[in-house]
Amino acid sequence: MPAFVRFLIALLLLTTIQAATAASTPVPPPPRLDARSWILIDEQSGRVITSHNADSRVEPASLTKLMTAYAVFHALEDGKLRLDTEVPISERAWRMEGSRTFLQVGSRVPVEVLLQGMIVQSGNDASVALAEAVAGSEDSFAALMNQYAARLGMTNSHFDNAAGMPAADHLVTARDMSRLARAIIDEFPDYYHWYSQREFTWNDITQANRNGLLGRDPSVDGMKTGHTEAAGYCLVSSAHRDGMRMIAVVMGTSGFKAREDASLALLNYGFSFFETKRVYPRGAELAKPRIFGAEDGEAAVGLRHDFYVTVPRGRGGEIQLSVALSPGLKAPLSATTPVGKLRAMLDGKLVAIEDLYPLADVAEGGFFRRGWDSVMAWFD
Repeated sequence: MPAFVRFLIALLLLTTIQAATAASTPVPPPPRLDARSWILIDEQSGRVITSHNADSRVEPASLTKLMTAYAVFHALEDGKLRLDTEVPISERAWRMEGSRTFLQVGSRVPVEVLLQGMIVQSGNDASVALAEAVAGSEDSFAALMNQYAARLGMTNSHFDNAAGMPAADHLVTARDMSRLARAIIDEFPDYYHWYSQREFTWNDITQANRNGLLGRDPSVDGMKTGHTEAAGYCLVSSAHRDGMRMIAVVMGTSGFKAREDASLALLNYGFSFFETKRVYPRGAELAKPRIFGAEDGEAAVGLRHDFYVTVPRGRGGEIQLSVALSPGLKAPLSATTPVGKLRAMLDGKLVAIEDLYPLADVAEGGFFRRGWDSVMAWFD
């Protein structure tokens, strides 16, 4: 064998070995944090990268204002409020203790100002004013908060007020807060920019955003801090690097720097050792099963959302995909009716799963189509 050919073969083998070695490099254990609970998730796929006591119920303090904002954002989207809607400031809002936007009782303040006061300055008075604007009273607003929590699957969380004031049953979990943060980012991208705003001035008083990570890491663009004596120092943070977004929730640290250090350790770990891959786009046809009684006899099936999978870095090409359709599909079918599952596996373990839906409503066929399918069913 010529020396040049032997050299090419050796080079090919070396490249193959190096690629295999890189793909099989183990992921180191996650950082150890001095906190009561925490969780790190990929925002696009929702995969939990690492967690500790993520379902332990703890006081949220001002992290509560993420849910307050979520409910206000819905009111804006539904047309119940506008950003320029002027909200009367009640005595109850004006008397709120703790962090404040320094609203004046009896004044009228635009919703956009109140949102910045709540998000950037963590104003308790702004939070109550917004709650009253949306629901009439803070008690009614708290009931609305819990309805949204149930809709998001925040099964271990309960809210008693809009500002995060301590109460016996005002409790959340790190996992639930990561779900809420993800929902805000996904559903309300037009409002997310306020979470990276460094300062806000109202009534000639300028206050800085309490999220110190905004100044420490340029990839961090949100989201919210919280602190009471009982809750400790808490932080929900989000960062975007090279097309990936991670969300970290850290609860119950000993100081503001400790919550920042812990959050940054989680974010760096996730970005360093994991990658997120879009496997299929929304609307892609993944199967075309037979639909009994349908006019065309079959229907295209696919995803209602982009399908992302998060795996250790270098292993995106090893993902194994499978489609499983529900048996005996019959028309009519709505495009919102699940008809199967798309599964992603790595090393024999499930890493992602998503419902499949008809890509359009499937109408029932005429008399002859239904009759023909009934006859053919005897031979299946």
